Amino acid sequence: MLPDPDKLSINAALQDFYRARSRATLEEIMANLTGRSVQLLSYDDVRAKLKATGSSSRGVREIPLDAIVGSVGRYTDFTRHFLPRHNTDAHRWAGVQLAATGLVGLPPIEVYQIGDVYFVLDGNHRVSVARQLGATHIEANVTEVHTKVPLTPDVRPDDLIIKARHADFLERTKLDETRPGLDLNVTAPGQYRVLDQQIEGQRDYLARQQGRDVSLQEAAADWYDQVYLPVIEVIRAQGILPDFPGRTETDLYVWLSQHRESLQQELGWQVRPEAALSNLASQFSSRPKRVMARVGGQLWEAVVPDPLESGPAPGQWRREAVEPRRGERLFSHILVALDGAAGGWLALEYALAVAQREEGRVFGLHVTATDALRETPQIEALQAEFRRRCAEAGVPAEFALETGPVARKICERAWWADLVTVSLTHPPAAQIMARLGSGFRTLIHRCARPVLAAPTFAGTAVNSDSPTRKLDQAMLAYDGSPKAQEALFVAAYLAGRWRIPLVVLSVTEKNEVMPETLAQAQAYLESRNVPATFISESGPVVETILQTAAAQHANLMIMGGYGLNPMLEVVLGSSVEQILRQTSQPLLICR
Repeated sequence: MLPDPDKLSINAALQDFYRARSRATLEEIMANLTGRSVQLLSYDDVRAKLKATGSSSRGVREIPLDAIVGSVGRYTDFTRHFLPRHNTDAHRWAGVQLAATGLVGLPPIEVYQIGDVYFVLDGNHRVSVARQLGATHIEANVTEVHTKVPLTPDVRPDDLIIKARHADFLERTKLDETRPGLDLNVTAPGQYRVLDQQIEGQRDYLARQQGRDVSLQEAAADWYDQVYLPVIEVIRAQGILPDFPGRTETDLYVWLSQHRESLQQELGWQVRPEAALSNLASQFSSRPKRVMARVGGQLWEAVVPDPLESGPAPGQWRREAVEPRRGERLFSHILVALDGAAGGWLALEYALAVAQREEGRVFGLHVTATDALRETPQIEALQAEFRRRCAEAGVPAEFALETGPVARKICERAWWADLVTVSLTHPPAAQIMARLGSGFRTLIHRCARPVLAAPTFAGTAVNSDSPTRKLDQAMLAYDGSPKAQEALFVAAYLAGRWRIPLVVLSVTEKNEVMPETLAQAQAYLESRNVPATFISESGPVVETILQTAAAQHANLMIMGGYGLNPMLEVVLGSSVEQILRQTSQPLLICR
């Protein structure tokens, strides 16, 4: 049985995980030197060689940990001694250790037995933690797979068990009768157990909502319509299934549900299915393009400093985060960076203004320099004030703390939002070296979402109903560049959805006239039935933009981000930065 040491803190558990990871690395190095494999055995390979068929339940019993030699689907995630091989498992592994050493404990694992050895079906992390805690045995629900009669090469014991569990699932839920033609086939064992848990959760929800007993069959039909199918539509819209060859939509649904739950626990925020699915594919897809992107991204991250990182390509945000949820609000999830100062609260006012128009929710983020600063009265007061202001505005809100470089942490969190709202208290400076060290500049370059910069200036009253927060007069500075095209897309959305006036300004440095630039914008807006006023000016770009915004009474300026690569922009400067330094109106920067 597992030992019962004192309850560990999450930090201690994470330290144990990283020690186990180090031992796994050392074990693999020694294996390379000696030629002795430390790989877990694949259950499928062993089954194929033994021509196994049939199974019978042996119930729950203790089995020796040393006799567990393989896994059904995760044999590449651990070494032969069940040492973890991937850092992405850190929080899950640590959570299992906390449960194992706490009062709650853990349920039995599930294994297949072939002869005298075992293969883990469900509970790989529990086995890993148990071995690191020094246990010799573990409780397991054992299914014995018989090998008396050989199987054909294309049949697996898993298939027989999965089909039996599929039939049991349909017998209980009657979904094949209430929803004829549905396809809930899976290829990985254990999937129906997850579906059963979700249906029971839906049953409890309906019972509370309706104040009556709800049958399992009724709950299953409602779950299928309201929970399962909407996620399947997201999977189909993103075309992700080919990233996981040989798997079914229901396989991916289950993995997505688990991945989304894990992300929400880690972030402390709600995560939309499409965002979780995109993240799942980027991390685990076997497509060569995605594999190369993961490897290249890690190498690039290691060698390129933040100030020289150019960030996602123009339009990537729209392709990955907007198009899969076509027809929904563009800015329903708004991230606001809070520092407890007046500028941060002003940024929140703008975030709330957007959220009210978009019927969205606000995610507050505070970044501390060290973990020691996370639990202080000041942080508690900041969180309480954030929630008070959001409640007063009638906007749903969630709050999170992060530790590390502020710009980097905002960029990491931005992947889960639609818009980032930040205070412009410290815009990029004019001097080259100061620009290079500007966190705001790094944020504009790296952030994967549009950034709404909220300037602070003399006379701003954070708690007043200032006209500057109404965001009801928009001006787009448009030059036809790729990032300006993204700004045009956003401007068209805001003017059309919010029904606010829009001015489109094109500026040339010289006296030459470039009517084709405005013509492009005009054609785009007309195709979307968005009215606008078009202005073409010649003169100093920054000065002309600011003067025109003032003349048009614009309280929201929209433009594309940096046009040059980071190195050239540091040397030559940027119109974006000059406007950031001079504007007294919020600036929405798109990429």
